[in-house]
Amino acid sequence: MIRSLIAVVALLVATIAAGAEQPPSAAPDAAPLAAPAPVHTRVRIVTSMGTMVFELEDQRSPITVANFLSYVRAGQYEGTIFHRVIANFVVQGGGYLPDLSKRPTRDAIANESGNGLRNTRGTIGMARTDEPHSAHAQFFFNLADNPDLDPLPTRWGYTVFGHIVQGLDVLDRIGNVATGAAGELKEDVPLKPVIIEKIEIVPSPSP
Repeated sequence: MIRSLIAVVALLVATIAAGAEQPPSAAPDAAPLAAPAPVHTRVRIVTSMGTMVFELEDQRSPITVANFLSYVRAGQYEGTIFHRVIANFVVQGGGYLPDLSKRPTRDAIANESGNGLRNTRGTIGMARTDEPHSAHAQFFFNLADNPDLDPLPTRWGYTVFGHIVQGLDVLDRIGNVATGAAGELKEDVPLKPVIIEKIEIVPSPSP
């Protein structure tokens, strides 16, 4: 009788000890871990006509954003002009100095126009030639919705990689300046240069 009681107690102790060695299971009502917030680098563009702030699509346009930010950090855009302004269409810059000489650039980058972003009013995109993968440093701002610049199953589009969050009125003022011919450019050049004084990375707001 005593031996049986001792055996039962020993078995009970062993069972409790074994259970204590098992890893704890998650509580059935534990909240799932939240997905990390998307990364959106912000840049401030200071021009001779005012300041704008853009939020970049680091995750949806990684190649394009990395290329643009590398030029920003190198001071590539300081002192360049907006050399192409077409009302209700685009404002383009980042490649020419006020005397219409060109800034040298690195190799072209891959086209990311299939990222699901559209050329809508207030977005920033990469300028290129008719060759899809020919974007270097020049960029443009959409003054209106421009679906003709978006990709189709039969053609490449123009890569969108950010959108304006402050200063849309500045963009509109630039988009309405008087333009004409200058140097080798036959049209659409602002008669009074609109200068990009600097582009800099600024802190993003806390989530």
